[in-house]
Amino acid sequence: MIKIEAVVRPERVNPVVDALLEVGCGGYHVANVTGKGTQQGVEVFTGRGATTTIRAALPKSVITTVVRASLKDVVVNAIIEAAKSGEEGQIGDGKIFISPITEVIRVRTGERDDAAL
Repeated sequence: MIKIEAVVRPERVNPVVDALLEVGCGGYHVANVTGKGTQQGVEVFTGRGATTTIRAALPKSVITTVVRASLKDVVVNAIIEAAKSGEEGQIGDGKIFISPITEVIRVRTGERDDAAL
C-alpha cells in the first residue's frame, strides 16, 4: 500500500477528486493549506500597468489517499492530468509525494491492510 499526497491549486480540487473516483480510488482527504514552493509568490497588478510580486505563502490544497501499490501509476497519472493548468501546465500546479504504508487498521472493525481500505 502507498500513500499519495498531492499538493494542488485550490481551484483544481474538484477535477482531481473526480479523476480519483474515475480510476477507482476508494477514499481521500482534502485539506486547505498555505505554503510556498517553486512558485515563490504571485504577481499582482498595482495599477497604471505596474506589477509587484507578493512573496507570501499561497493557498493550496492537499489531497491525500492510500491505495494498493498496483493502483499507484494510474492514480498518479490521473492526478497529473487533472491538476495541470492548461495543455502544458504552469509553475504552481503542484507536487505529488508518494510514501509506503506498512499497515492500515479500520478502527470500527479491526480489519487490517487491504480489507481496511
